[in-house]
Amino acid sequence: MDQAENLRNIIKSQNVHPIENTKVITITSGKGGVGKSNMAVNLAVQFQTLGKRVIILDADFGLANVEVMFGTVPEYNLSDVIFKGMSIRDIITKGPMGIGFISGGSGVVGLNNLNREQIAFLVHNLSLLNDLCDILIIDTGAGVSDQVMEFVLASPEIILVSTPEPSSLTDSYSLMKAMYKSPKYLGDGTNVHLVANKVMSETEGRAVYDKMLSVVQKFLHGDLDYLGYIPSDMVLEKSVRNQKVVSIENPKAPSSKAFENIARLLLQKDAKTHYKWGVSNIFSRMLKSRA
Repeated sequence: MDQAENLRNIIKSQNVHPIENTKVITITSGKGGVGKSNMAVNLAVQFQTLGKRVIILDADFGLANVEVMFGTVPEYNLSDVIFKGMSIRDIITKGPMGIGFISGGSGVVGLNNLNREQIAFLVHNLSLLNDLCDILIIDTGAGVSDQVMEFVLASPEIILVSTPEPSSLTDSYSLMKAMYKSPKYLGDGTNVHLVANKVMSETEGRAVYDKMLSVVQKFLHGDLDYLGYIPSDMVLEKSVRNQKVVSIENPKAPSSKAFENIARLLLQKDAKTHYKWGVSNIFSRMLKSRA
């Protein structure tokens, strides 16, 4: 019996319900420095403001952007669940406004080689997130590394962050190409949204999307949804320099309003993308891909 079959049997034995209540959103980018983690924390704040319980999983191993912006150093990470038997409830750090935060830490890398008992314990703990949050935001690393692609390929709802810079557009296309060309990609049910960041106007934001959509349709025969844009904003830049979250520090700033609009739009889209796959299934797909 291989690891994938083990996992399927374990999920059944744990009575994990196939319909899960937590909406999972994966935020990624083709290169670093385009505002991916900033997008994650600000959307979390906006969702929380709209009455949703939010947890962020920082899957960017080696960096700590989320915890820096939240001003919170987590005591534990995902590896403590996998290798020390802790409950996922006990490794959740509380950030501002009660937003939960899970550091992936070395646990993300540790998903490589899990035995049957570790898989069972991890799947059970991940299923607990359905009672702990309404929305799970996964902040991946940047680029097209194996680690990033495993999260992207396992996710039903993806936000791709890009700026107008040619290098950012090229790297965003490279990520899309890697996703579409992978035999693990499930086109049916996977929704990829683009957010144009650091743009001067709505027109420029739409132009970023149009350029990306054009090459995705022409060369990948795929599709891409436009979620909106985040304007270049001195208030946002100041917040980033001060390691603060602009949606908390200045909720009336143009960038804060843009984050709010995107959060509201994502919730409106639930009629189409409501809770597809679920938390446990995302990680089971990842583990299956490594089997």
